[in-house]
Amino acid sequence: MNSSDPNHDDEAALIEFLSSLMDYTPTIPDELAEHYLGKSGFQCPDIRVTRLVALATQKFIAEIANDALQLCKARQSAVVKDKRDKLQKDKRLILTNDDLSKALHEYGVNMKRQEYFAENPSTGMEP
Repeated sequence: MNSSDPNHDDEAALIEFLSSLMDYTPTIPDELAEHYLGKSGFQCPDIRVTRLVALATQKFIAEIANDALQLCKARQSAVVKDKRDKLQKDKRLILTNDDLSKALHEYGVNMKRQEYFAENPSTGMEP
């Protein structure tokens, strides 16, 4: 096998990546990933595979959260444009279930809301 062979380079990169997973501590704990992998019927004694799934899950969740944030910013900037005469004192971003639901829908995940969730972000807060 020649060292300039693309398959050899890909294999070497994969081996290096998998070995780097041994030193990596994922945001999603190994035990949690193993639990859900086990519930789905997947069993693998190699911790690197578990960490690879945890890393992919972390990336998936981060992408959804980022998309929901962008939708939240777009929604709130549209509200500010509609109420130009009113000064906006509070510039906090308020992520709603609608923002999250729309972001999840882009990834093929449908979210159903419980009836008891507040639709207004200020519900339950003191005046």
